[in-house]
Amino acid sequence: MKNIFHTILISLFLSSCSSGGSSEETVNTAPTTPTLVAPTNSKLCIDNVLNFQWSTSTDAEKNPITYQIQIATDNQFTQIVTTKESSANMQSVTLEKGKAFYWRVKAMDSKNSSSNYSGTYSFYTEGTAQSNHLPFLPQLVLPDYNATVASPTVNLKWTASDSDISDILSYDVYLGTANPPTSKVGSSVSETTLNVNTLEPSKIYYWKVVVKDDKSGETIGQVWSFKTN
Repeated sequence: MKNIFHTILISLFLSSCSSGGSSEETVNTAPTTPTLVAPTNSKLCIDNVLNFQWSTSTDAEKNPITYQIQIATDNQFTQIVTTKESSANMQSVTLEKGKAFYWRVKAMDSKNSSSNYSGTYSFYTEGTAQSNHLPFLPQLVLPDYNATVASPTVNLKWTASDSDISDILSYDVYLGTANPPTSKVGSSVSETTLNVNTLEPSKIYYWKVVVKDDKSGETIGQVWSFKTN
């Protein structure tokens, strides 16, 4: 009788030990990888305040999800401009104008499991527009229209101005016996005067000035003439 009692106690002890380790730990899975929506790949953005948007991720354990967005100036993300986190699938970011950027997003759950990063999209922020006014029509001063000058030297003189007062002006001067003149005797002249000493006697010469600013704007002046004796 005593042996039977001991056998029952040992059986109960072994049963309680084996049942203690039977529970399995819950495995946490990472959220699904988000997909980029906007701005679309290679987009030119008119404004530098951008609204980024991507698809929502799902989590098998229904854990809360946050998103991390990275923006960089290279597609390897070694030069990151900003990293932001959001509980929504969108984020507004202000960036520098006139530059190329790359962006990507990943999802993270409350158990610190992260998805892979999304694919990478590129975009461009438009630069600041610059307006430029063409120079005013150059005014020819000397020699007077149809004046007679002594060959072989003449001193050409004119005036010019630009409403963009910071613009730097230069001048191309044309002179010849054809009307209109096609021979350039002065290129990108910085002064408003030019001395020419190659005139032939008893000729009618035509001349004009093209004024240029430093933003590729130019204005072609009128044609004047003079005679040599």
